Amino acid sequence: MSDNPYTRVVDRVTTGLGRFISWLALAMVLIGAYNAIVRYLGRFIGINLSSNLYLELQWYLFSLIFLLGAGFALKENAHVRVDVLYGRLQTRARAWINVVGAVLMLLPFSVFVLWVSWPSIQASWAVREASPDPGGLPRYPLKAVIIVAFVLLIAQGVSELIKDVGVLRRTGSDAGDDEASSAHHGRAGL
Repeated sequence: MSDNPYTRVVDRVTTGLGRFISWLALAMVLIGAYNAIVRYLGRFIGINLSSNLYLELQWYLFSLIFLLGAGFALKENAHVRVDVLYGRLQTRARAWINVVGAVLMLLPFSVFVLWVSWPSIQASWAVREASPDPGGLPRYPLKAVIIVAFVLLIAQGVSELIKDVGVLRRTGSDAGDDEASSAHHGRAGL
């Protein structure tokens, strides 16, 4: 854990959000199982037991897991990466890759997504956009999660950047050994 108050707070919030997301995943699986069971049961007994609400709720939960989980995946170094050389590098070299990746890709991309998605989200809220399907859910609250998710991703990206810069600032033998990497995983690398 970092000595920086910003990284401690952001990491704590991200970890709590990760725990919450695990419960969303359970809810999504249970709703998906319910949908599958009642669809076949309904055909068997001749009564429609499912609705678009349950189907959309399952999709919305998946969207929440995907969007809100991005910062947690970054913190836990769980993003998919093509790791040909990165894992073999010393901690300091990985920190350089992470800094470059965060500054040139992660943070600019996240800001870009916020910028281009804002008009669509604003329009969705203005008309209180809802599903076109009968019994469907409102869409405007889910679209607002895009803003929340990328703000959280930026916050976690800055936290990881601070940690990587801390690794680079260290001098002596601890900057290049793998003991330092156990306290800080490489996160924003390519």
